[in-house]
Amino acid sequence: MSLSSMTGFARADGALAGVRWAWEIKTVNARGLDVRVRVPPGMDALEAEARADTAARLVRGTCNATLTVTREGALPVVKINEPVLESLVAALGVLKSRVEATPPSLDGLLAVKGVVEVVEPETDEAAKDAERKAMLASLAVALDQLVAARRGEGDALERILRERLDTIEKLTKQVEVHPARTPEAIRARLTEQVQALVGAVPMLDADRLHQEAILLATKADVREEIDRLYAHVAAARDLLKEGKAVGRRLDFLCQEFGRESNTLASKSNHVSLTATALELKSVIEQFREQVQNVE
Repeated sequence: MSLSSMTGFARADGALAGVRWAWEIKTVNARGLDVRVRVPPGMDALEAEARADTAARLVRGTCNATLTVTREGALPVVKINEPVLESLVAALGVLKSRVEATPPSLDGLLAVKGVVEVVEPETDEAAKDAERKAMLASLAVALDQLVAARRGEGDALERILRERLDTIEKLTKQVEVHPARTPEAIRARLTEQVQALVGAVPMLDADRLHQEAILLATKADVREEIDRLYAHVAAARDLLKEGKAVGRRLDFLCQEFGRESNTLASKSNHVSLTATALELKSVIEQFREQVQNVE
């Protein structure tokens, strides 16, 4: 199965018995899955089903799904929520005796959330159920388009990620065969450092000198880091081959890649080896940036 990106857009229209609607779905990157559905007032049941259907199709990303509805030949009904308005007026009457303030205007009262309600014209239950099912069917079409779009972008991401892995492997090979890693080069560098150490501390005893030499030799050895980098490259390729929602696991591998490249740079005993390690860090960062888009 191919990779999927976390970014995408889809739109699906529908119509039934003088009612027209359109679903628009947008998704962007996120650490987890966050589904947000907006529907016209009075469609709470549809909202809950739409959220569940959307969550069942996605694994990661922030998803915004919006439904717009137009009813031909029928205008929305504006209602005043009398209980809310009466409670508001009563509360204002109590506050009036405590606080000196200008009395509220009618438009100010009507602007309070919940006082004015815009509702769709009443329809029978059978018509409502048919509309709900038709709208959910349109949502399914939009989700199909969204998933296809995310997979299309995922294919492009996979090509980029494979190219970055090839480069990481190539740079790791350069480190592995670098002349500064030969036993002779390490021995020469070690001898130079030990001589400098003896010159700085003339009274250094043999045991202490032996310990310092071991530390210097250990620092110069990057075999473990090279082996781990090869292993991480292989693991990343396996994840890309697996597909599905592997973004989190790829993100973890990016941390491991970064740790090994940092150690390589710190252990470098040659200028050109340091340059290769820094280039490796740069490519790993490019790989990490692209991984942030993978579901």
